[in-house]
Amino acid sequence: MSHYDPDNFESQKSLGYLLKINHSLIHDCGERLFSTHDISFIQWLTLFKLNEGKALTASDLCRRMMHDNGALTRLLDQLEERGLLVRERSTQDRRVVNLLITDSGRQKVKELTPLVVNNLNMALETFSSDEFLELIRLLEKLKDSLQCYNSTQAEADQAN
Repeated sequence: MSHYDPDNFESQKSLGYLLKINHSLIHDCGERLFSTHDISFIQWLTLFKLNEGKALTASDLCRRMMHDNGALTRLLDQLEERGLLVRERSTQDRRVVNLLITDSGRQKVKELTPLVVNNLNMALETFSSDEFLELIRLLEKLKDSLQCYNSTQAEADQAN
């Protein structure tokens, strides 16, 4: 089934544009929300990922946040200088440096998470509960589909 037609394709209706613009708008809201706090939205997001245990190393964070490695290194330096995280060399593999959120970092996440949640809820107030659940379901389905497609394409590229 084709959802787009090359004869009447519009960039403003493309999936990539709509996802990218929404992503940018969410980050703009987050940065504005954090402008009166002592950390930035991206710093909070980094601490949040570490607090969730979703990332253990800078490489993990880069993949999960789709963030530039150099920029992330500077961000981690800032968070470490402020005592919100520590770097610790792995005992199993000396090449690996684990990132550990400190008690101060956990407190900062706990303090600021309600601001983020309230901001998201305000942005989503025009959605019913069912619409919100459907949006999440569809976005997860799209993510799974794109991951599968990319994996298949990568395998095909390696075969050639």
